[in-house]
Amino acid sequence: MKILDLYIIKRFLLTFVFILALIMSIAIIFDVSEQIDDLIRTKAPLKAVLWDYYKNFVLFYGNLFSPLLTFLAVIFFTSQLANRTEIVAILSGGVSFNRLMWPYFISATILAAGSFYLNNYLVPKANRDRMEFESEYIHTYHRTLNQGVHKQIKPGEMIYFDKFNSKSDVGYRFSLEEWEGVKLKKKIFANYVKWDTTDQHWVLENYYIRTFTDNGEHLREGKSLDTSFAFTPDEFASRVEDTQRMDVNELDAFIEEQQIKGSPNIPYYLIEKHTRNALPFSTYILTLIGVSMSSRKVRGGIGAHIAAGLALAVTYILAMKVSTVYATNAGLNPLIAAWIPNVLYGVLAVYLYIKAPK
Repeated sequence: MKILDLYIIKRFLLTFVFILALIMSIAIIFDVSEQIDDLIRTKAPLKAVLWDYYKNFVLFYGNLFSPLLTFLAVIFFTSQLANRTEIVAILSGGVSFNRLMWPYFISATILAAGSFYLNNYLVPKANRDRMEFESEYIHTYHRTLNQGVHKQIKPGEMIYFDKFNSKSDVGYRFSLEEWEGVKLKKKIFANYVKWDTTDQHWVLENYYIRTFTDNGEHLREGKSLDTSFAFTPDEFASRVEDTQRMDVNELDAFIEEQQIKGSPNIPYYLIEKHTRNALPFSTYILTLIGVSMSSRKVRGGIGAHIAAGLALAVTYILAMKVSTVYATNAGLNPLIAAWIPNVLYGVLAVYLYIKAPK
């Protein structure tokens, strides 16, 4: 590795850290101003605020926007090189543009590998602590009543709640159906069911059970019945964003379980899974675009490059959002949706690379 490589890698990574620290500092200031009333009202301990919330806040959002921060870092320090005619001197000294890209991609690999590890292993753990803090000290007024819960809990077994209170773990007007193909085998009704946290089972109140056999129908009823089902209260208290708490292995197992149960939120879960892999790869694409755009000395200098870079970053985020909406509402394959922005901007990166001064 030559002195030039080390020089570019050092400038790249230091600029990235500087921009990350600047953006996160601004984000924390805005977040404090927004959350300060709730933190004071709930008397959140200072240690928990700093360690459980803001440390994990920086981990989550810093990692989430790391490809775009990488893009801005590349544009910023490459524009400085171009403005000081350093790139012209490098190319005039016999270093090809292809060779000049090596230290950029070494730096991008370091950042992409770090982002991949954070996405799949470290950030989910940080999110658990952050969301628990938010639930206890910030979002204390969340509605806990789910209405019209209707889902498959395993093949051939459907449940329904008119209402389910996830705070008290009580479901009202409960019914369960067991099907064998198109034939109904059993149906259970209860005025309400409550989860027994001590013995970890369900208690049916004012219930009756209809069992259908070849010999006819059998009816059983009673005041109270302890029983077990293939679901727990956690399934009704969970939100789509709770997948952010799961590492890659937990997420794969969760998606497989939800597919068996026929969850309507499968596209959201798959988008989360595939985005964790697509986002780190975008570091390479945005690095290539950044170098190709900012390696030319232009009128307006660094400001012009940064303005163009910010405009491009906005369109990249927009492409991510549009593809996500199509996946969740229009049936687009989540894998394709997660990678569409990379494919589109990959084509743009190749075009800009070809047009870059060499």
